[in-house]
Parts: sequence; structure tokens; C-alpha cells
Amino acid sequence: MKHSPLVITAGEPAGVGAELCVQLAAMGHDLVVIGDKFLLQQRAAQLGIALVMEDWSANSIAKPNTLRVIHIPLAVPSQAGVLDKANSHYVLAILERAIQGCQSGEFAGMVTAPLHKGIINDAGIPFTGHTEFLAQQTNTHRDVMMLVGGGMRVALATTHLPLKDVAAAITSPLLEEVLRILDHDLRVRFGFTSPRILVAGLNPHAGEGGYLGREELDVMIPLLDKLRAEGMNVSQPLPADTLFTPHKLSQCDCILSMYHDQGLPVLKHASFGAGVNVTLGLPIIRTSVDHGTALDLAGTGKADCGSLLAAIELATQMITHERSHRA
Repeated sequence: MKHSPLVITAGEPAGVGAELCVQLAAMGHDLVVIGDKFLLQQRAAQLGIALVMEDWSANSIAKPNTLRVIHIPLAVPSQAGVLDKANSHYVLAILERAIQGCQSGEFAGMVTAPLHKGIINDAGIPFTGHTEFLAQQTNTHRDVMMLVGGGMRVALATTHLPLKDVAAAITSPLLEEVLRILDHDLRVRFGFTSPRILVAGLNPHAGEGGYLGREELDVMIPLLDKLRAEGMNVSQPLPADTLFTPHKLSQCDCILSMYHDQGLPVLKHASFGAGVNVTLGLPIIRTSVDHGTALDLAGTGKADCGSLLAAIELATQMITHERSHRA
């Protein structure tokens, strides 16, 4: 039986997304890309890569040196490395087309090249990131960001939130929703029968018995005890400064960090350029690169496509696990 393919969004046109897609296609990878086909042709020419751009259809088949494209035109021509807020609606339009294709079954999942949040906001569009936009577009109440790389899976209880607001956001309802999504998706989309989740405390030394903060005692421990009693394989709050040691990592399938910069610096130190950003809790499968638009590298051919390739490979694995789970 023929399965639906993945689809890749080309991201910010001034960044490296388009050329990463071109590089992978030239390496023989079968890709379906949403973006401006003339931009893709331009980047291919800049890199000295000969590729045929073919309009995507469900009946099309992979061919050597061919990139299958869903053409969405730029608002204005794009120059590598030079942001233009006039193209912000284009960036969101390619995301919307990918989401629609995933929801209809046209595509099995989506992989996103990087975009630039700042230039979208400069265009007067309130935008905090891929993750939040995907949740809004799919009517998802709660999503969870997880990064995969360096032999680790690190999920976040809170994402793009100022540090001063994190403690108030760590509530029992939030943590319960996040942990249930994490446990579910690790089972269904990653193939773990009983996912082992280590939970980082919010405070230094996980609160030091209340002397360095009471969030662990008042919020986290009662909830984690409840979930453990239900059969979920979750730890007590653990000090984050010793959580990423080899011994601890060998005892878990995923770490839940309480905030963005608690867990991600460790993972990115171990895997930057080959890590993958995954959005859990969505009705669709979505992975992404672990890096930004790299405007300084755009158009030079020096951008590394390793993270995009890893994102494609992980999305493919997730699709296989989900199909197996449903069978």
C-alpha cells in the first residue's frame, strides 16, 4: 500500500531553509517541499546544483535530481541573508498549507525549516513560534516541545516564557497535562511500552526540602505521586545540575525540564547541528531543525543540512511507530 509522504516547509526565504532542501534533494533524498519554486531554483543555481522542479501531485513519483514542490509565491523577491517583512505572510501561508495537508491525510507529517520570529512580528503579526502557531491552527489546547539529540530526549514544561514568570506557571494542572501528553506520545510515536520520565525540579537542589523554594513540595511531589500511583513511570523532582549525568540518562527515556534554558543548553551542547525539535500533543506529526535561519550562511553553500536530515529521519520513525500502534 502506498503511504502518504512527509512534507517540508522551506521557512524564512532569506535564511538557509530553501538551500538545505535543495542540498538534500541533490543528495538523492525524495522530498516534497512547500515554498516558492523560483526561490528554490535560485538557491540551487547559487550553489551550482542542477535540479528539476516538479509540481507536486499525489500521483507523482520520485525521480533523480528532482524536487517535488508545492508552489506558494513570495510577496517580493528574496535575497539570501536579507530579511523583508513583506514576505512574512508567505512564511505563514506555507505552514498553513502543510497543516492542511497533514490534517487531510495528503501528508503523513511535516518537517519545518527555520523561520524568523522577529521579522514576522515586525510585519504586525503576533507570533511567538512554530510550536504555538501549530497548536493554534490545529485547535490543540496543550502542546509540548521536546528536543531529541545527543542520546537525549528533553521535553519542556514551559517554553518561550520569561524566567520571572516560570515559577507561577508551574501548576499542578499544567504539569499533569504535559506529563500525560509526554507519556502518550512516547508510547504511540516513539514505541516505548512504559516510558521512563525523569522530572527536573524547578529550584536549585530541587528545593532543598523547602529551603530553596516550595514548588517541589507544594505542587510537584503531590502530582507526581498521584501519576505514579496510576502506573506512570515518573520520578520525584530531581536536581537539574546532576540530572544529565550518564548514569541518570541511562535510567530514562526522556527528561522533563521546567523551563527552556534548564534543559536545552545541555542537549544542544551535545547535539547542535544534528538535533531535532519535536512538537508533541498535536493531532499531526511535526519535527523541525534545532537551529535558526543562519542568515550569515544563507546563499553560501556552507550551511549544514544534518539537522534537517535528522528531523526527516525522526519524523519517518514516528510515523512508522504510530502506524504500528494503530494496526
